[in-house]
Amino acid sequence: MADQKTTTNQNSLFVIIGVAVVLALVPLVTQEAYLLHICILALLFGALASSWNLINGYAGIFTFGHQAFFGLGAYGSALMSMKLGLSPWVTMWVAGIMSAALGLVISLPVLRIRSIPHIAIVTLAFAEIVRIVCSNLTSLTRGELGLWGIPPYTSFSLPFIGDATFDAAHKVAYFYVVILLWLLVVGATYWILRNRFGFGLRAIRDSQIAAESLGVHLTYYKTLVFGFSSFLAGILGAFYAHYVLILTPSSALGIDIMIQIVAMTLIGGIGRLLGPTIGAFILTFGLEWLRGFGEYRLLIYGVLLVLIVMFLPKGLASMRLGFLRTRAAKKLPT
Repeated sequence: MADQKTTTNQNSLFVIIGVAVVLALVPLVTQEAYLLHICILALLFGALASSWNLINGYAGIFTFGHQAFFGLGAYGSALMSMKLGLSPWVTMWVAGIMSAALGLVISLPVLRIRSIPHIAIVTLAFAEIVRIVCSNLTSLTRGELGLWGIPPYTSFSLPFIGDATFDAAHKVAYFYVVILLWLLVVGATYWILRNRFGFGLRAIRDSQIAAESLGVHLTYYKTLVFGFSSFLAGILGAFYAHYVLILTPSSALGIDIMIQIVAMTLIGGIGRLLGPTIGAFILTFGLEWLRGFGEYRLLIYGVLLVLIVMFLPKGLASMRLGFLRTRAAKKLPT
């Protein structure tokens, strides 16, 4: 059993590295700005969905306000770089810490609630409060008029590689940065799941009463994973701000971001390491491909989503596991 577990962990690590290598080769094949833009969005929201999957899929805490930490990171990093003249390379980490601090403060009263519907409602209300406050602080955020003039990442040169240019016309450097951010989120999730803390999270997900009886400190585990997940969302929000260069409360804090996160996770596979990434690529590229259908695009997308949830409730990431189990069953002697 231990050998099988070790092999599974090694396979997951090899898959993560393999996906990163394949993605890193994309600009060597094509540098078309539109294609790279879609890939950047898919990786960005795949990483964001993975950060939510950490708290929901592995800890069983159904929060519905993850967009608040994403938006706080976006606005925090943008305003610090605009008002204080700090480099976005610095402000993105400060914004992540700000989001983590807010996540820790909110988690203390919220995560004492054991009712899943109540947690979802309270966190959704919190996210809406953040969005409304951001909309009304027009002197600072300009509200729905949009916060523009956000500085892009500072360009630099790499030995033997050349210049890494960050502007609207050059997407390659942004693409490699978002790959690193995706690796940060997925790699951190992989590392957490392999240690004692990860086992405690899954014990809480399966049964809070049983986990508590085994000595798992529910408040400590929930608060820590909530804060870390908020930290990751804040960093990703900061990248989003310095990539799109204009922010509105609807685009950075809207409920549609949360719906998108949930849809990506469900399509790919909740509680699966690469499930949110799979769902993000399918959802992002699928909606672009369906643009030719005009007003029927969202209808077709909705039908496909319902079919996937009905016939693959564990997501598309479970297809490979089911296929392997079928093959193993056929090899067993009758």
